[in-house]
Amino acid sequence: MSTPQQPNAKIPFTKASACGNDFLLVDGVHVSGDLGALTRRLCDRHRGVGADGVEWLFPDAEANVRARLINADGSEAEISGNGTRCVAAEICSRNPDDNTEVLVRTGAGLKTCRLISRQDGRQGSTFEFEAEMGQPEVGEQLSIETMWVRAVGTKVSMGNPHYVIFVDNFQDGWQRQAALIGTQPHFPQGTNVEYVVVRGANAIEIRLFERGVGETESSGTGSCASAVAAIASGRVASPVTVIAPGGTQTVRWEGQVYLRGPATLVCRGEFFL
Repeated sequence: MSTPQQPNAKIPFTKASACGNDFLLVDGVHVSGDLGALTRRLCDRHRGVGADGVEWLFPDAEANVRARLINADGSEAEISGNGTRCVAAEICSRNPDDNTEVLVRTGAGLKTCRLISRQDGRQGSTFEFEAEMGQPEVGEQLSIETMWVRAVGTKVSMGNPHYVIFVDNFQDGWQRQAALIGTQPHFPQGTNVEYVVVRGANAIEIRLFERGVGETESSGTGSCASAVAAIASGRVASPVTVIAPGGTQTVRWEGQVYLRGPATLVCRGEFFL
């Protein structure tokens, strides 16, 4: 199968942002074939719409929607916490009177997003959710030492892989180191890399390098992984305020992890094939 090539073919999309982590939301019924290649075109910031990834939406018998996340480079990811909130915002916008709770099937399982508030303004509709992100898996400290990179961090799974590095401050060139870390044999499927500075008893600041995307302004699962690693190591206590370049989210860890933050529907449009 291939992407439709009929004249004037076009794909409707919604663009959404969660703390600067931006996604395109597209109903999968509009396309067929190689979603990776099409995602690369859509996410190109010079020749496409531009985004960190596409959440392809499909019907699901047990959930409000099934979301298949493909990164800007065409690779598939299990889940994005921010992307899942963006999906929930889109579902709420389609059914404004019905949804105070949205169930999203992701590659990391079913996730429940509970609507806290909604505000419509000149820059789009902003929804705040608290999402159930599941139980984390926290590994031991892992040292990486090669000719090009040296790092000590903690492996954390939030349904997708993370490597959390605690630092005193953010050094110039951390992006280059993070990119190299993701290519190490310790991470056969690659990994998301977070650098974390502790800012208080209940606060951390992070920088993020996402697998398949690169540096991002925010990450939902990255915020969760960073907070979990900080709590597990005794550096902070739950709930944790997580400060990223794109905005602030709150993570609490009570058996499972809960992530609270905004998602804004920025615009709607059509992409010409």
